Amino acid sequence: MQINRYERGLKDRVAVVTGAAYGNGRALCERLAEEGARLVIADIADLSDTTAMVQAAGADVLALTVDCTSPADVQAMVDAAVERFGGIDILVHNVGHYSEEPFDLLNFDEWQRTMHLTLDTLFHVLKATIPVMKRAGFGRIITFSSDTVWLGTPYLAHYVTAKMGVIGLTRSLASEIGRYGITINTITVGLTATHRPQNTTAMSSILEHILPQQAVHRSDEPEDIANVVAFLALPASGIITGQTINVDGGVARH
Repeated sequence: MQINRYERGLKDRVAVVTGAAYGNGRALCERLAEEGARLVIADIADLSDTTAMVQAAGADVLALTVDCTSPADVQAMVDAAVERFGGIDILVHNVGHYSEEPFDLLNFDEWQRTMHLTLDTLFHVLKATIPVMKRAGFGRIITFSSDTVWLGTPYLAHYVTAKMGVIGLTRSLASEIGRYGITINTITVGLTATHRPQNTTAMSSILEHILPQQAVHRSDEPEDIANVVAFLALPASGIITGQTINVDGGVARH
């Protein structure tokens, strides 16, 4: 594949986005669609709203029900993307698990669940996608961690450990796959105002606590995350790899 590193936008690039049904995932899909990407969107939840949003933005979209804990499901997703669009240029993995528990009360089942949904899913998706990108000689991979890895937030030992694992895997892989024209970077995010009805009250309370700690005194919106993803997905960002980019309004300044 001929790569123009000065190419602007993502016209006709093929992007796979996991965890695409709502919140940050849906915003990522809309932003990539606006840049001209063709999309494979995946989730275990209903993708109807995301599909409609992406189509309204003019994108060609393939929506798939995928359980990223299943290697077979993940491989089927990658195979379907290649069959439909001919390859995969961009991978955005947006699957994980969050819970709060004092370490004294944390049980091993919850520890394993957090690692399974955060790290094992990433492993499965990378194992299936990277060979496709290697054959093409191009790839942009974006993973997600959390600003809690910089803050040492209490009651999140399992979550922080898993999210630090995402950073470690990203950094190590960057050294292996850069020679194939593939970059991989992590975005650490803070609390994002996703406006899901079931957590509106709790979200408002938490944001009131966090906002005064930010350098930018407004809530992080899904679109803020999506803008960084769109930049990292560009051919022009090809010199940036193995990096961790913090997007949380300046709560953590590492």
